[in-house]
Amino acid sequence: MKIKPIFYFSFLILISASLFASDNPNSNLSTFSDPARIWGNGIERVIEEAYRLFFQTHIIGGRVMNIRMPFAQNDERDKLTDEEWTFVEDGKGEHIYLWGRINELLDSEDFTAYVEALTDGREKVIIFDLPNQGWTVSRNLFDMARMRTGSYQGLPHQPWVLRDGRGLKESDVYNYLYCVGLIGIDCSAFVWHVQSYIAAAGGVDLGRTFARILGVRDGMNAVRLAGTAFFNSNNSQIISVRDEIRNLRPGDILLFRAEDGGMAHSAVIQSIDLSSGVIRYIQCTDEAPLEERGVHDSFIHFNPRNTRVSLSDPSLVWSQRRYPPFPGELTSPFSDDGLRYRAFPEHGGGRVVRLRPVAEAIERINR
Repeated sequence: MKIKPIFYFSFLILISASLFASDNPNSNLSTFSDPARIWGNGIERVIEEAYRLFFQTHIIGGRVMNIRMPFAQNDERDKLTDEEWTFVEDGKGEHIYLWGRINELLDSEDFTAYVEALTDGREKVIIFDLPNQGWTVSRNLFDMARMRTGSYQGLPHQPWVLRDGRGLKESDVYNYLYCVGLIGIDCSAFVWHVQSYIAAAGGVDLGRTFARILGVRDGMNAVRLAGTAFFNSNNSQIISVRDEIRNLRPGDILLFRAEDGGMAHSAVIQSIDLSSGVIRYIQCTDEAPLEERGVHDSFIHFNPRNTRVSLSDPSLVWSQRRYPPFPGELTSPFSDDGLRYRAFPEHGGGRVVRLRPVAEAIERINR
C-alpha cells in the first residue's frame, strides 16, 4: 500500500478570530488557503508559514488525512525499562528530515499490517512497545472488558489502545508514528524552528548569530539542544516581557514553569487580536485531546477593553484543555494551559520572553 503526501502545508486555518470563541464546530473547518489571505503579509503570516511546515496531507486507507508532526517525549517514558532507547534525533530534528522518515514509515509493510488490523471490523487492544518499536494485538475478552470500564493496563513504555476495528483515524497514525517510529519534535525544538524561520524571513541567520554570541561553532544546535532552559536563561539576547496583554507581540515565547522552578514547556504567540480579544499561540505537546496531540494551535480569550491584564490573571480563558497522551494514563495536574501557566507562583509562575535578533527581524518584516 503506497502512501504519498499530496500537500505539504497545514490543514488548520481558522476563518476569523471572531469564530475562535464560537460554539460552532464548523468554525474549525480546514482550508488550504494561502496564509497571506488570512494573515496579510506581516509577521503573523510568517509564523503561520513556519507552523504549516509541520503538517502533511496523505491518503491512507482510502481516506484523506491531515497528519501533524508528533510530540517527542523527553525521556518521561523510559523509567521502567532497562533498554536504552530514544526518539529520532532526540526530538530535535529538522522538519524536512523528520517528514522523510515519516513517509518511509507510512510506506512500510508493517504500517500496512497495522492499517489492516484497525480496519478488520473486530474489537481489539493494540499494545505498543516503545523500546522495541513494535505493536501487538490482543483480542482477549478480559483485556477488552477492562479497557472498556476504564481499568487501564498499559505502562509508560507500553501504551494500550482499545479500538473497534471499524476504520483508521488520524490519532491511530499518530500512535504508530510516536510508538513505533519514535519520531516527532519536542516543544523547545519546535519553538526554535519558528524563531529561526521568523529570523530568516527578516534576513537574520539565527544559527550564525548565536554561534557568534555564544562563542560556539554551531549556534543553532547549541540552543536547540539546550531546550527550554535557554529561553529562560539570563543571556543578553533574551528580552524579558512583562506579560500584560498590551505588551505582547507575535513571535513572543510563552514559558510554563516546572515544579523545580525551571521551565518545562514553551510555545510561540502567533497573533493577538485586540478587537476580538483572542491570542493564538502554537505549540507541540501530547497532553491534549487525541486529535490535537503534536503540533497544534491554542487560544487565550480576554476582554478587549482590558489589555493591562496579565496572562496570570484567572479571568482569562485558555482554550487548551490538557489530557493524558493515551486514554487511561495518568491525567495532567493542570486541566488547561491557563492553570499550567499560573502554576508554581512561588517560583514566579509563567513567563514571556523574546529573542533580541528575532525582534529585530520582525521589525523589518512589518515595515
